[in-house]
Amino acid sequence: MQITKTTIEVRYAETDQMGVVHHSNYFVWFELGRSHFIRDLGFQYHEMEKEGVLSPVTDIQASYKHPARYGETLTVKTWVKDYDGLRVVYGYEVINEEGMLCVIGSSTHVCVKKDSFRPISIRTHFPAWHEAYEKIKSTIK
Repeated sequence: MQITKTTIEVRYAETDQMGVVHHSNYFVWFELGRSHFIRDLGFQYHEMEKEGVLSPVTDIQASYKHPARYGETLTVKTWVKDYDGLRVVYGYEVINEEGMLCVIGSSTHVCVKKDSFRPISIRTHFPAWHEAYEKIKSTIK
C-alpha cells in the first residue's frame, strides 16, 4: 500500500486556550496530506482544475485519540482506502513524535464539472489517474 508522510509543525495559532490543537486544523492537515499524496503519484490537483474539474469532499470523518500540542512535530500519513472509478476515499493518521496516534480519519471525494457540479468518471476523464488508483486499489487489503 502506498502511504505518503507529511510533516507538520504545530503552530501556536493552531491551538486552543488549553494548548491543544483545535479540531478544525486536522481537516486542513488532511488536505495537505492528500495534496502531497496526489503529487507523489505524479499528478497535480491544479491541473485538474485547469480542465474545469473540481474534487469536492462529500464526506469527512475524524476520530480523536490523543491531544496534539503546540511545538510538537506531527506526521500525517495519507493513503487510498477505496476507489470505484467515481469516488476516492482517502485514509489519514496523525501521529506525534513519540509515535502516539492522535487522530484517524477519512475523506471521500468525487470529481465534478466546475460549471454544473455534475459528477464525472475519473476513469473516462483522467485515465492516467484512474490507472494509478486502480494499481493502488489492487494492494488494499
